[in-house]
Amino acid sequence: MPISLARRLAAEALGTALLLATVIGSGIIGEGLADGNVALALLANSLATGCVLAGLIATLGPLSGAHFNPAVTIAFAVRREFAWRDVPPYVLVQISAAFLGVAVAHGIFDEALFTASTHLRTGSAQWFSEFVATFGLLSIIWAGTRQRLAATPYLIAVYITGAYWFTASTSFANPAVTMARAASETFAGIAPENVSGFIFAQFAGALAATWLWRWLCPASNSD
Repeated sequence: MPISLARRLAAEALGTALLLATVIGSGIIGEGLADGNVALALLANSLATGCVLAGLIATLGPLSGAHFNPAVTIAFAVRREFAWRDVPPYVLVQISAAFLGVAVAHGIFDEALFTASTHLRTGSAQWFSEFVATFGLLSIIWAGTRQRLAATPYLIAVYITGAYWFTASTSFANPAVTMARAASETFAGIAPENVSGFIFAQFAGALAATWLWRWLCPASNSD
């Protein structure tokens, strides 16, 4: 039985909000407990994000596809594996839920619901990092879905955990996440003026991976 758009959007909203609550909340508690050790704070942030992301994709994937990411949604639409008419509501819900997740994390730690970040993340190395991080994310997604790997949710989560550590940007790899993190003056924040460069690099990386995997592992129904 087909799943209604309303139910799919609800699943996307739930997953995206919980993802952002994890990213921001684990950053706050990690920084607070690390006593100035940025590596320990990042370790806490990355492990919490990866663990929660695995659970969210595994459980909500059958309902909405568990995109939680406008770049993923648009990439699937480009491959004609997701209806273009559903892209606007998915993206709107992802962005709105991302901000909701930030507010939830701030509420948990008794912070102001939204505060513009002053954490500068800019420059060619940061932008290239976001291109590579998102390219890798979409590569894992395409490889896993093409080969129907049951472990795909966990492969995505493991990749994101690792990408926190091998990229200069700590791997946002998600336009909705990037926008929402600009409203958090915490460990995981990004200054609003730096958001556009990240988002451009993320979409570029997503589309580059999509084009590559169209050739490497085509889907019989679209290529």
